[in-house]
This record gives sequence, C-alpha cells and structure tokens, in this order.
Amino acid sequence: MSPAKPTRNALTWLILSALVIALDQLTKYWVLTSLPEYTAIPVIEGFWNWYRTYNTGAAFSFLSDAGGWQQYFFIILAIAICALLGYWLSRTPRRDWKTALPYALVIGGALGNVIDRFVHGHVVDFIQWHWQDWYWPAFNIADAAIVGGAAGIMLFGLFSGERKPDPARE
Repeated sequence: MSPAKPTRNALTWLILSALVIALDQLTKYWVLTSLPEYTAIPVIEGFWNWYRTYNTGAAFSFLSDAGGWQQYFFIILAIAICALLGYWLSRTPRRDWKTALPYALVIGGALGNVIDRFVHGHVVDFIQWHWQDWYWPAFNIADAAIVGGAAGIMLFGLFSGERKPDPARE
C-alpha cells in the first residue's frame, strides 16, 4: 500500500492577501500625499467622492471615541482573526476557491488596516458614496476586501450544497 499523496493546501492564496495589502497601502499613500483632509472631491457627481478622513474605531466608526484602548483591541482582534483564517487556509484544499478566496480577502483587508493602526494610530478612509443627502461612511480598499470576503464566506457557506448531518435526526 502506497502512502496517500498529500493534497496541496490553500496557503498560496495568501498571495492575494499580499496584493490586497499592497493595493490598500498604495492607495492610502496616494490619499495622504494628494488629497486634502475632509474635503469632498467628486468622482461621479451625486454618487461618489474622494474624501480623506480617519477612523480610530471599527466599521462605521464603532468605538472611535473610546479613548485609545480600542486601537490595541482592534489590532489584537485582527491578528487573531488572520491567524485563525490562515490556519483554516492551511487545512483547505488549494482547489477550494470558494473557501480560500474569501479568507484571503479578509486576511489582506484586516492586515491592511492593522498597518494603518500601527503607522498612523488610525485607519485612513477615502471612498465616500452618497445619494442626495444620505452619505455612506467613508471606507478604503481594505474595508472593501473585508466586506467582500465576509460576504463570500456567508454566501458560499449558505449555498455550498453540502449539508451537515443533524445529530437530532439520527
């Protein structure tokens, strides 16, 4: 009997995470060197602005006025989530892109924002969408990757077609 051939894991998807980090940091460098603070610059009139702002909290500025401790909390939380997703990637077959892609997006986005927290003490946001007088909170490439990855985890999880056995019915 020959030994089982090991399957290749999905850790190579971390290349996508690195690309997300690079794109995120390059765009934030552009923002910090080119855009004025707190000034809307229309990209698509009536819908999309460049708007340089900062966030010391989490999504939608959650805990942004908490006094500073939240910076360390969000750094630790992001690193822990990335470590867990990295572990899961190591246990995921490389061909399982429906699992690997969302994990890689979340890892890249989370680490992009962690870099901001370490370097600047806050996250740099610059994409502002609005409709008439209603404004969505400003966000960045890292945030978009996190949301896209989380949506992928949910959608692919819901519609994977695989059903886990219900122990109550056995």
